[in-house]
Amino acid sequence: MVPLDRLSAAWREQYVQDATLSERLGSSSECVFCDLLTDGVSESSGIITMTTFSFLILNAFPYGSGHVLVLPRRHIQSLEELTDEEAVDFFALLRRSVVVLKKTYGPDGLNVGFNLGRAAGAGIPQHLHGHILPRWNGDTNFMTTLGETRILPESLTSTWSKISVVLNGPDFDSGAN
Repeated sequence: MVPLDRLSAAWREQYVQDATLSERLGSSSECVFCDLLTDGVSESSGIITMTTFSFLILNAFPYGSGHVLVLPRRHIQSLEELTDEEAVDFFALLRRSVVVLKKTYGPDGLNVGFNLGRAAGAGIPQHLHGHILPRWNGDTNFMTTLGETRILPESLTSTWSKISVVLNGPDFDSGAN
């Protein structure tokens, strides 16, 4: 067997190179994320919860069910721009979100990461955001590569509702595994 020299995600090319992503997302300004903040927590904005310095939102173009983004409320591009107070709040929300996704979906694992800059694959590089994506054994397939299609077993509305119920439920303990 010959090892792969490159792994291609051809479907990502347009997304990464699209200079008008904010327009595609219905944003009238330079930052779709900042625009959404004016709507606050709501199913229509996709914002699931807000803290003093951060917020949790559904990914409008999810790789799979439960794919969320954690963002600082302040418009910044990089991790090093976070103040110490913002960083504590941001990573506390990221940690809390991992717990919520585990309780909501029961995945076999999670991808947690950042694409810092357009060269790293950031579709919206002007506003820092971290991805959290639930994963299951055997959840990879060729539909994305060959058919430029993602198969999601639930709607974004359903995802928003499920996560909100767990996050805001009386039994939620963000310290639980």
